[in-house]
Amino acid sequence: MALLLGGLWWFNEFRNRMIADFFAGNKPPPTPVAVAEATLETVPKFLTAIGTLEAVRQVTVSPEVAGRITQIFFESGAAVKAGAPLVQLNDQTEQADLLAQRAQARLAELNLERSLSLRRNQAGPQTTVDQNRAELDEVNANIKRTESTIAQKLIRAPFDGNLGIRQVNVGQYLTAGATVVTLTDLSTLLVNFTLPEQSRERIHVGQELRIASDAFPGRSFPATITTIEPQVSEDTRAIKVQGTLENRDRVLLPGMFANVQVVLPPETGVVVVPETAVDYTLYGDSVFVVREKPGSDGKPALTAERVPVTAGDRGANRVEIRRGVKPGERVIVSGQLKLSNGAAVTIAEGAAPPTPERIPVN
Repeated sequence: MALLLGGLWWFNEFRNRMIADFFAGNKPPPTPVAVAEATLETVPKFLTAIGTLEAVRQVTVSPEVAGRITQIFFESGAAVKAGAPLVQLNDQTEQADLLAQRAQARLAELNLERSLSLRRNQAGPQTTVDQNRAELDEVNANIKRTESTIAQKLIRAPFDGNLGIRQVNVGQYLTAGATVVTLTDLSTLLVNFTLPEQSRERIHVGQELRIASDAFPGRSFPATITTIEPQVSEDTRAIKVQGTLENRDRVLLPGMFANVQVVLPPETGVVVVPETAVDYTLYGDSVFVVREKPGSDGKPALTAERVPVTAGDRGANRVEIRRGVKPGERVIVSGQLKLSNGAAVTIAEGAAPPTPERIPVN
């Protein structure tokens, strides 16, 4: 029994020692990773905001007087010049009144000429001359009023622009102020956006803007700051800013959202790494830096060391590193999911995989 128990104890100890020796010598092979070198670059700087596009000139064309439509001179979506006729309202009554008033004006002129001739010959009183002159002035005033009414019944474009969808038809009776069509000048647009009050010192009138729209991805439209609101909103502590852009090809439309970048002076000597090198977590941002240390056999070996960093602005698939990484250090840009702090790594042959245009986010 003693021999049996002693054999069981020896076998158990032997097994535990062999298992320990196996795991002690069973180190995983180095993980292949792609690396990039942290570099010093001159980084362009921007203030970003979300804005709304607005037309410099945009109106809803409406009649000043009521009337029935007799003619429509435009098609929906047409480009028109200032003063171009759009809609004609029925003005037959006013045209008849104008003919009668012009006849009265001719009679009043003749009466005035007769009274002046008699006055020159001392055959008529001055009061008759004054009365005839007043009658002529009254008739001319009525003519101007009738001509003004006739002009109001011919609706014209107030400025150059593009018409919207027609809202009326021939024969329709319009009241004063009814909608006929919209008219928009697309040649120049305004972009309205807000910035926090801390940005006031960094913006000024005439500063360059870059406008982007989701309707035209990858395209940038130049603009300029033209107005800065002299008051700060008490609710949001934000400053209203307005820029102007030339919409030469008429592709941008009023009402569109705009991604606005206010161009600032570039910053020199900034440490920059690829965006895929930074690991963003709730506990802080970090990168894996490749360190060279002596291995157990005395030969240099590469290990991955997780380094906390302070990340700055991002752009063009690059991230500014304000603190934590020095220029020339090698950071891991691919393969971090398999790593832990102090893990052995080997640099994969070939170039690092290309950075996607948009980094996926949860």
